[in-house]
Amino acid sequence: MNVVTEISRTPTPWNKGKLVGQKAPLRLRDIWAIRVRLQLAKKTRDLALFNLAIDSKLRGCDLVNLRLRDIAHGACISPRAIVMQQKTHRPVQFEITEQTRIAIVDWIKLAQLRSEDFLFPSRINSTKHLSTRQYARIVKAWVTEIGLDPSSYGTHTMRRTKASLIYRRTKNLRAVQLLLGHTKLESTLRYLGIEVDDALEMAEQTEV
Repeated sequence: MNVVTEISRTPTPWNKGKLVGQKAPLRLRDIWAIRVRLQLAKKTRDLALFNLAIDSKLRGCDLVNLRLRDIAHGACISPRAIVMQQKTHRPVQFEITEQTRIAIVDWIKLAQLRSEDFLFPSRINSTKHLSTRQYARIVKAWVTEIGLDPSSYGTHTMRRTKASLIYRRTKNLRAVQLLLGHTKLESTLRYLGIEVDDALEMAEQTEV
């Protein structure tokens, strides 16, 4: 009698060899390194996209879905804008800095955008916007260009960057919560990794 023994195979974990968890925010020197490279390369769209991603702190799905009318009145880019978030269905307000407004105006002129157009239209189909997957690839290219590990950064890097800088400067969690559009303060704490960052900062201050 032949006995066939079936050997069960343990499936390979989806995250094997991958860095999971929250993506790291950019540091100030990283922001300027990317910005300068985009300026020198005359990548008008990418510069507008990068600056607005940092300023707005929007999720990728909300950022790529922006239309020109969402941030502009006629030919003038607003210093502040309000967007309804797709995930929470709650409005969030953000500031658009002068350098971002200049970059957006340059992009609008180059792309000849109209009020109802998507701010970052797809290059394949002009009636659609840049996809979140395309946006993710663009972010990966940005961080790779300045020598950062792309596995440590992603689209949420862009959302976290300015919020992290504001928290480090002010320690005002409530302000960061409002800027990110979080409904619960606990979400902001987890999102910024406050406890870990503070512990590292204290350790650096007590080094001998």
